[in-house]
Parts: sequence; structure tokens; C-alpha cells
Amino acid sequence: MLSYIIRRLLLMFPTLIGIVTITFIAVQFVPGGPIDQIKSLLRGHSGVLSEAGGRALDRTGVKAGELDPKHMEQLKKVYHLDRPLWERYLRTFLWYSPSDPKLPLMENLFNHDSWEGFLVFKFGDSFYRNKSVLELIKEKLPVSASLGITSFFMTYIICILLGIAKAVKNGSRFDTATSFIVLVGYSVPGFVLAIFLIVLFGPGDGAVAHLIPLAGLTSAGTPGYEIWSLWEKFVDYLHHLAAPLLCYVIGGFATLTMLTKNAILEEMRKQYVLTARAKGLPEKTVLYKHILKNSLIPLVTGFPIGFLAMFFSGSLLLEQIFTLDGLGLLSYQAVIQRDYPIVLGSLFIFSLMALVGQLLTDISYVLIDRRITFEESQG
Repeated sequence: MLSYIIRRLLLMFPTLIGIVTITFIAVQFVPGGPIDQIKSLLRGHSGVLSEAGGRALDRTGVKAGELDPKHMEQLKKVYHLDRPLWERYLRTFLWYSPSDPKLPLMENLFNHDSWEGFLVFKFGDSFYRNKSVLELIKEKLPVSASLGITSFFMTYIICILLGIAKAVKNGSRFDTATSFIVLVGYSVPGFVLAIFLIVLFGPGDGAVAHLIPLAGLTSAGTPGYEIWSLWEKFVDYLHHLAAPLLCYVIGGFATLTMLTKNAILEEMRKQYVLTARAKGLPEKTVLYKHILKNSLIPLVTGFPIGFLAMFFSGSLLLEQIFTLDGLGLLSYQAVIQRDYPIVLGSLFIFSLMALVGQLLTDISYVLIDRRITFEESQG
């Protein structure tokens, strides 16, 4: 297993480099970069001035809506577009520039400030927000992590318990009714349910009842919030979390519930279960000690990647509808604004977490089911 883990870790680097390289090449050919957006903004203002009788030329003789060449060069330096393409590409991954030329070479080489790039976890600063990419992700992380952590554990607990109940009562009215409910929830998109809830129970004047708060996950900023007790703040947090959480998990019950049910039913038909029943073991002992232990292997092995993903989960439409400032909205705005450091930095972090989660999933297969070995599969 150790050799397999080492090989997988070594393969992560070319995989990450390939993902970021493809994205880096794509953003170079996509029109509407930061300078193009400034030009477009100036042209829009020049159109307003022209309609109002404004002058077509400024004092420097530059046409309205056009950038002065000096300002153009300054903007290129601000956005690091004055460097050649190959240098920008290398700086994305790893670049050495001495922090203090007076220091000895070896001291500079081992100084973290002398290096930049994704491989040393330096993702640069945002073009528009005047903050580093890591600071922005830390700011948006509480919203996405709140939804991700709560939805992850809620989905796992409800689906496993419901799947067990459906397998035990297979073919009954309870099984049919719950299958219909989870499949209806699976077929309803989360953003459609969100709009429906906002219309009926939102803060608008046409709502039937005002049950959904206006924005955010807390009432911070409202008068008197600072003097609320811890219990009142917790209840307020649940109040804000309820509607987006319902829309977030509504489509995730069907797959995990049916997977749990079918896995248990498959184990029930195996010979060791018949043997355990023939020995006179109670049905609960057969179910929870023998059947459940083996049938939940596919669910438990998916836990590592789900555990890592829950901290960085985000939904653009749901965050937009419920006015939540999370990672989904941040990524969308970065793409629209061509904020390349956020786009590439967040992509690198998410890809790294996905690769680590996949490795932990493979390892958990071996730890849970001793019949699986990497050596036999490789042989």
C-alpha cells in the first residue's frame, strides 16, 4: 500500500499542472480581460458624455473612451500583463525572485518570501478586491462550510436510516410512499424550490407568511444582535439556514437512499445471512451485526471525499437567491470579471482537495474490506 500511496502522490503533481495549464491557456484566448473591461467601461461613459454634449477629446488629445498609452502600460503592470506569456505561466506554478539581493544565495533560496506560485501555496491577489485569494476563500468559507457540513451529515444520517427501513419493509406501503417522495425531491431542481419558497415565505410583500429571513446566515448587523444570548444566536442561525439547506439537500436523498436499500437487499440474499438465521440468531442481530456491516461498505468508502468536499461546497443559484456570499458566488463573479488569480487559485485548491479525497477513498476500501489489495490488482 505504501508504494501505491507514493505513486498516487507523485501523480498528483502532473495532474494538477495539466488542469491549471489547460485553464491558463483557455483564459488567454477568452476575450474580455480586465483591460478590455476597463475599455468597455470607458466607452460606455463616453457614450453618455456624447449624448449630453460632452467633448470627444480630453486635454491630452486622446479620444473619449480610449486609454492613454501611459495608463495602458500602468494597467498592464498592475495586472501583470506586461510580462511575456511564458513568464506568466511559470509564475503561476513556481518562480524565484530574491527577497533581498544583499543576502547570500543559499539564504534567499530557503526563504519562503523569495518564492511565489501555486506549488508554494501562494495564489496572488485579486485584481479587483485588493485581497489575496486565500483571504477571500477564508472569508467565504464559513457560508459554504455551514451548508456543506450540515447537508453532508444530514444526508448521510437520513439516507442510511431510511434505506435500512425501506430494505426491511421492502414492497410495503411505506417503501412505495418513501420511494415516491425521494424521487419527487430528486426531480425538483433546488433553485426552483428556492424560488417557490421565496415567493411564498420570503420577505416580500406578496408572501403568504414571512418565514425566510432577508439575507445571510445570521442577523448580524441588526440592532441588539450583540446582546443576544448564545442560544438566541444559535436559533437565529438555524432560522437562516433552514430554507437554503432544504433546497441544497432535496435532490441528494434519492441516490444514497436507494443505494443503501439495494446494498442491504443484496446482502440479505447471500448464504451467510441464511446460515445466521438458521442458527437462530435474532433478526436485529443478523441485520445490524452482519448485513449492515457489509452493505455499508460502498457508503463508508465515499465518506473521505465527501468530508473534504463539504467544506468547499457552493451553489451559485442558491447563494444568489438567498443572498449568501459563499464560494459559489465568488467563483462565478471571478469568471465574469476575468479575475484570473481567483479563477486559477480556487481551481488549484479544489482540484487538490478532490485528488486527496480520491486517494483517501481508495485507501478506505482496503481498510474496510481486507479482501481488496493493491498488490493483487496490480499483478
